[in-house]
Amino acid sequence: MEKLQKLIVAIILLSTLSCSQDILDKEPLSSFSAQGFYKTTSDAQAGVYGIYESLQSNYRINFAYWGEGRADAVETNHSGDPLLLKQNTLNKTMRSAQWTSLYQTISRANYAIKYVPEVSQSEFGFRLIGEARALRALSYFYAVRIWGDVPLITEPYESVEQELFVERTDKELVLDQIVEDLKYAAENCNENFGGERDRVLITQGGANALLTQVYMWRKDYQNASITADLVLDNSLYSLVSMADWSKIFTTGFSNESIFEVGYNDVQTNALRVLYALGSDSDYFPSEKFKNSFEDNDLRQTKIYDTTAAEPRKIWKYFGEGFNDESSDPSSNNIVLIRLADIILLKAEALYELGQTDEALDLVNIIRTRAGLPNLDEASAIAAYGDVQSAILHERSIELSYEGHRWFDLVRTGKAIQVMQPINGLSDEANLVWPLHEDALNRNPNLDQNSFYQ
Repeated sequence: MEKLQKLIVAIILLSTLSCSQDILDKEPLSSFSAQGFYKTTSDAQAGVYGIYESLQSNYRINFAYWGEGRADAVETNHSGDPLLLKQNTLNKTMRSAQWTSLYQTISRANYAIKYVPEVSQSEFGFRLIGEARALRALSYFYAVRIWGDVPLITEPYESVEQELFVERTDKELVLDQIVEDLKYAAENCNENFGGERDRVLITQGGANALLTQVYMWRKDYQNASITADLVLDNSLYSLVSMADWSKIFTTGFSNESIFEVGYNDVQTNALRVLYALGSDSDYFPSEKFKNSFEDNDLRQTKIYDTTAAEPRKIWKYFGEGFNDESSDPSSNNIVLIRLADIILLKAEALYELGQTDEALDLVNIIRTRAGLPNLDEASAIAAYGDVQSAILHERSIELSYEGHRWFDLVRTGKAIQVMQPINGLSDEANLVWPLHEDALNRNPNLDQNSFYQ
């Protein structure tokens, strides 16, 4: 009976793997069993494209639930996850507590990492492995930040003899694997592909940018500064002008973009439902967020509807003046990593390393674009209490609604301080999500996070 149960689960896991003809076309992918699939270099490329395809379901709505829903920049009138997250009343049945889609991506990556070397030991093969390892790392990085300790699975499921009921691994060991994967990717991925593929496929710059985020999460400021420099010195990336700032999100593929999840009219996301349906969207700007802008900040009118007495529309992803009330799915790309993010992380790392003036020089690059005066240490302290808070504030405006704010609050140790007056958050153990009941029911070796027991 136990072997039969394992076999059924294995078949389900194998059936999640997909392939694709063209990552930019993003056509629906057909399912296949991984065993026996990897026979040619074309198969290898299709297998890796299938990993990218899985990102579309991972982040179509959860990038906002995970990165914004528990933070201070949003308000909601909706029940379900938006309200549960905002009120900090998370439970084991809520949608955003599911990690299934992340582990589907990890599963696809594990197959590619194992089988691509059997097809190609060339630079092309190493590149594909690098992309697969980077996408596995991205998935585990989200998992660790959301649930803490998670099962670390680095081999594909191919036999009923394998242990399917994997226990959780200490989050620091998972982060070690993430760093190892990203270092490999930074060495073996392409420097560039040319054109739009530079933004929707993992390049060396994308791997280094993600490494910067991981190092900052671990408070490894020295290494974060080093990898950030590799991104800042990369000719693929440059800040766009303020006149083109909205195009980062409305049209995608900008020079500022480092990695974005591509969508089209067939494979869509929930950006409209999340932000752009006026009074009926999941989220609208909080009073705290609206009141946090400095005077004459050019970004404000590009982020939300400042003309309304009670603004409900966040039109950052659709353009200033957007008024289409359609609830149709969106085909806009979701930008997960861009240059402004890495510039501000580099600034934070430099500040933590005692280089305050250099840190503020980087912050002022972003502020100048936004039409704001430069900050020095004295003015940063006067306005925000300390330099770290000034940098965090700049991130809250520049990267608003892009899925960073909650993780920034947790990473900098400010989540309880900021959110307790809003929803009563008071316990460090409450910073992670509960494990979904489906995961607990399927795997007897999983224990619920302590706060939710």
